[in-house]
Amino acid sequence: MAATDFLSRTHCHLGEGPFFCDRRNTLFWFDIVGQKRHAHDFATGTETVLDLPEMASAMGVAPDGRDVIFTETGLWLWDGADLNQMAAIEADDPQTRSNDARIHPSGAFWLGTMGKGAEPGAGAIYRWFAGTLEKLFDGITIPNAICFSPDGETAYFADTPTGKLMCVATDPETGALTGEPAVFFDHAGGQGGLDGSICDGGGNIWNARWGASALDRYAPDGTRTMTIDLPVTQPSCPAFVGGNRLAVTSAWENMDEAARANDPDAGATLLVTLDADIEPRFEPVLHL
Repeated sequence: MAATDFLSRTHCHLGEGPFFCDRRNTLFWFDIVGQKRHAHDFATGTETVLDLPEMASAMGVAPDGRDVIFTETGLWLWDGADLNQMAAIEADDPQTRSNDARIHPSGAFWLGTMGKGAEPGAGAIYRWFAGTLEKLFDGITIPNAICFSPDGETAYFADTPTGKLMCVATDPETGALTGEPAVFFDHAGGQGGLDGSICDGGGNIWNARWGASALDRYAPDGTRTMTIDLPVTQPSCPAFVGGNRLAVTSAWENMDEAARANDPDAGATLLVTLDADIEPRFEPVLHL
């Protein structure tokens, strides 16, 4: 079914937001609590770390090649030397931070926020497109699983405590909502929680199941068709890194000493190689 290895044994407190830049052949990911962005260069095998001034969880790339980093105060442009704020997002609320985010095929950035203590209903999901920020959903506790069908006509997301993976129709040209959310898969009462997701070229959704040591695949009809066992308890998010490979971040957040002893690789970043070929999809350039 799949083989699993370690891409990085750096133990992130809360590893999240893996983003593969095919132009640089580099995987980026974040340690949200550690306020760091890690990078693995596949050409050289080297790992580098960028220290950040605040919590950050996701990124994209601007048309001019600069990185756009999603932090607890909004979107920032990174040119390799300086950070410059592009858009404020809940910057006046010190109790919230960034969490899950993905780029719609149109280049729209869907961005999830949450309370730093996962306070119920403290977060929201926004859409950034062509210089405009729009709130799509509020009252969100832990926004996760944001991803999009290849044609851009469907968005998926979850509020993890509800146990429900949702789907909603979107405009392929702008990533704006064109329908009302519906339940795509009901995981309520199941083991672990729905965390980060990515959609492949065939429309299958790959979801990291936090607390269950699992990477699940869902068919476009909402059927769970595969579960891959992972060597970490709290996998957080997958990303395609070329061919039939996915990187998966993880975390040791909220683990006591005994739990960490039982899960010594918690916080590492995994490399999952599938037996069967898949059509990987990389994040599009942002439409700023």
